Amino acid sequence: MKQPKPQSLFLFFTLIFTLYHATADHDNPNSRTSIVFATLGRSSYAFDIFSLPTWDPPTDADEIQLTDGYSVNFNGNFPSISSPSIFSLLPNQTLTTTPTATDPPPLLLIYVTERNGSSNIFLDVVFYHSSDRTRKRSVLDNSANLPPESSRIQVPLVGGGESHDRVSMKDRPSLVGEYLIYVSTHEDSGVGRRSWAAVYSTHLKTGLIRRLTPKGVADFSPAVSPSGLWTAVASYGEPGWDGEVEELGTDIYVFLTRDGTHRVKVIEHGGWPSWADDSALYFHRRCDDGWWSVYRAILPQNGLFSVGSVLTQRVTPPGLHAFTPAASVANKSFIAVATRRPNSEYRHVELFDVVLKQFIEVTRPVSPNAHHFNPFISPNSRRVGYHRCRGASNGRSSNNLLLENLQNPIPEISLFRIDGSFPSFSQDGGRIAYVKFPGLYVMNRNGSGMREVFSGDAFSTAWDPKRVGVVYTSVGPTFASESTEVDIISINVDDDELSYKKLTAGGENNAFPSPSPDGKWVVFRSGRSGHKNLYIMDASDGENAGLHRLTEGQWSDTMCNWSPDGDWIAFASDRDNPGSGSFALYMVHPNGTGLRKVVQSGSGGRCNHPWFSPDGKYIVFTSDYAAVSAEPISNPHHYQPYGDIFTVRSDGSEIQRLTHNSYEDGTPAWGPTFMKPVDVEWPNGGPQCSFEDCYWLNTSLSLGLEAAYLGSSSTKLQCPL
Repeated sequence: MKQPKPQSLFLFFTLIFTLYHATADHDNPNSRTSIVFATLGRSSYAFDIFSLPTWDPPTDADEIQLTDGYSVNFNGNFPSISSPSIFSLLPNQTLTTTPTATDPPPLLLIYVTERNGSSNIFLDVVFYHSSDRTRKRSVLDNSANLPPESSRIQVPLVGGGESHDRVSMKDRPSLVGEYLIYVSTHEDSGVGRRSWAAVYSTHLKTGLIRRLTPKGVADFSPAVSPSGLWTAVASYGEPGWDGEVEELGTDIYVFLTRDGTHRVKVIEHGGWPSWADDSALYFHRRCDDGWWSVYRAILPQNGLFSVGSVLTQRVTPPGLHAFTPAASVANKSFIAVATRRPNSEYRHVELFDVVLKQFIEVTRPVSPNAHHFNPFISPNSRRVGYHRCRGASNGRSSNNLLLENLQNPIPEISLFRIDGSFPSFSQDGGRIAYVKFPGLYVMNRNGSGMREVFSGDAFSTAWDPKRVGVVYTSVGPTFASESTEVDIISINVDDDELSYKKLTAGGENNAFPSPSPDGKWVVFRSGRSGHKNLYIMDASDGENAGLHRLTEGQWSDTMCNWSPDGDWIAFASDRDNPGSGSFALYMVHPNGTGLRKVVQSGSGGRCNHPWFSPDGKYIVFTSDYAAVSAEPISNPHHYQPYGDIFTVRSDGSEIQRLTHNSYEDGTPAWGPTFMKPVDVEWPNGGPQCSFEDCYWLNTSLSLGLEAAYLGSSSTKLQCPL
């Protein structure tokens, strides 16, 4: 094919635009469709809540699994079981097992659980024998004729019908009499890049919900004082979140639990508060020496709180990271913390004796090669709870999902999380291509017929709309410079030999291919000019058959997607502030005209990976528009824990949030058919517990600091505020 001149290419694309614009049916209603997206590591979490005793060096036999072994269960809390209102909240439940005189008291547990595609808060009561310290069954039962496991009752407190089917994330629950205190993201902050996380109180008998967090403020990690009078939170107000994900830079506020009034800042720079009593609480922060450490704050007993009236002191030493503290109300001599030590790749739960200034290992002797998160202590201080990945414990399946259906606010859309990245649908919606680093895979939309079609490093996928079985991808490293060798190839996945064709020649970071709806052209980004801009090339023969530069500038235009009617190309760009990491969504005609901004996620925000709906009226994308929803250190590793999936009309109106969590959601694709909203499990169980700890929990700081501290006086505990 003779290479066309740039001028003739421009006229050709102008003609394409005119024809498509004249023939497109812009009034065609959007049919039922599906969106598939990726969440880093989430599919292998399989979290359950476990407990170990605090009084003896623990063994494997001492660990009790408290939650069901099927759902993703985390961030638990042990309320007092002596409260007379507990069982009045559960009028239809009866005790089926009575503890003996030698048995420990039952454990009352409230926790966050992700099941059936939504976030919920559940209550459970667990009975276990002192003879073997293993859980036998729940003490709550309303169906005694069923086998013990199936008769185990887990009572939903908030979520589903209890929240009027509103989609939201819930976090850090506490039970105060008949009231549940927790974080929810169900209310739009109304401001781009402002967190939706706020603390609410739900009266469990009536369902009445009260917002305790003021408007315009984001509150995280609430903790209720032992009396129930006060609630402490990690919080920020104006100017709001600045994009930091390693430490949010929150301050700690205290307010009255009953209505949120008498709110006052008591600690500058702190997170994850935990009360020892109504005048003492613990919290964490990253200190000037680089180590995360736990601090103690002493508050005035008269309730006249202020930053100036609170005495703070560093409790845990440098030389290791200690965070997410849990105070013991019954025994003030110790706290529980999560740690990352320089000689360990895993975070573990340890007790810290605040009098003797000594650590006591809890989880490492039992599960040395597993991450343990967010400890909490029983009211009698005899047990410590935490969550970790259950793997295949107790002979149960890990229940890892290849495709997980999520509840979302748009009933016409079936929303799925895929255990991979960069998914895309074939033209008829019957197949999905995706990346599982390294390697590119293709499967039927129900998860069957999975096979690897490319074994090298690849990212981004797109199906040819005309040539059945042809998939485009980028081959090479991700997040690389303009000069990095990355090229676009096409693969015929229906070819027995899996032949592929290289479409770009320069190797200068050519990526994110998206074909035109007529199958003749591919738009992609390239760094060949020294900056990442958009180009259009021949879909069959690549750039050797013709190349048209679509955008030009000293910025990054990337992640492009061609609209189904051929009128527009959507893409992400940092052209407002090149090199800042701030990306907005733009649209441009294939002939280079009509450039306009679609979405900007607040000042300095990020909008990425746009993908048109099948009718072209909407765009799905990932963004930090809702900021972070929880303290990032409380979760496993996520590069971008602010990522959620949104839709927007192509004119920039009607932004709608689809996902609510504290994870990294990204790389969405919009398919033409409605996938049955049923989870699909990995064949043979799939990968288990394959996530990592926060990458920024660096333990390579000087190991001599710990030894120096341990040989020093207690005056070294002080750290500048």
